[in-house]
Amino acid sequence: MNERVLLGPVATWFPDRTAAVATLAELADLPPNRREHALALGIDTVRTADGMTEVDLAAAAARAALDEAGLAAADLDALLLVTGRAPQYLLASEATRLQHRIGAARAFTTAAGDLGCVSVSAALTLAASLVRADAHCRNVLVVTAARTPTRNRYRAPMTLLGDGAAALLVTTSGPGRWEFVDQIVRSEGKYADLFRIDYRDIGSGDWAEVCADESTYSFRLAVESKKRFEAIIPELLRRNGIRDGEVGPILMQNLSAGAFAFWEEALDRPVDKVCRTNLAAYGHLGSMDMLVNLEAAAATRARAEYALLLNSSPVAAWSAGLLRRV
Repeated sequence: MNERVLLGPVATWFPDRTAAVATLAELADLPPNRREHALALGIDTVRTADGMTEVDLAAAAARAALDEAGLAAADLDALLLVTGRAPQYLLASEATRLQHRIGAARAFTTAAGDLGCVSVSAALTLAASLVRADAHCRNVLVVTAARTPTRNRYRAPMTLLGDGAAALLVTTSGPGRWEFVDQIVRSEGKYADLFRIDYRDIGSGDWAEVCADESTYSFRLAVESKKRFEAIIPELLRRNGIRDGEVGPILMQNLSAGAFAFWEEALDRPVDKVCRTNLAAYGHLGSMDMLVNLEAAAATRARAEYALLLNSSPVAAWSAGLLRRV
């Protein structure tokens, strides 16, 4: 069994077009309190993909990661796509479309995508399991793309969405920036459709993301999320023999400045400044947030330093991952 799992390089790819949040036309149609909230999220700009599909974005990031690693797509042993919430077609395969697009013909190919933002955490668990358990699987490419599923980027009462893609190489021997130590992923199905898009018999131009119960999201789910992290973070550290003080500022998804403040108070842990920087520049990128922040943090963490990755989703799911800088 291969015990050591290395992560990196991470390659990000963003569309060229940048939109200032204050100039988004949709904000003019919001009630005053919603508009004020959207402008106070801590998001200055977002990238916009226009006519590009998620697979277009994913392919660009995948090629960039392979180029940086000096690896040909034909040499990949596995390809894992973290799918978006609105595939281009029903019944079709986004994962094998990406496989064909980049030329990863021999790679075991599949997708993860039913846990919202935490889907990337599920993909990392699967990738690490593959390279640890299968002597023939030496490298896995994890790819995720973010593209706004509706014509509105503001997701009330949570965040504002941007577009882009990221790809991460998972290997047994490098190159790598981080060692994947361990991860815990939990989920709770009673929140499965708290956020949703009703799409049957509705044209895509009229799709709208809806929170079925904002009080449930803002209060009950927030309390449950706090309890979940208070349980899984000590469990993760304890089972790996790591003292609480050995991990630096946490890395987490980029929702809003208010969310960072909430989690810093709730968990009594600072959030790494790279999260706020990326939030301001790109908005919320779904599963991609974790990879964007992980790549940025690699430049600021010393060799052998631990990083704690926290991820959550309103579906609801939670993950805590432990990495070590190499």
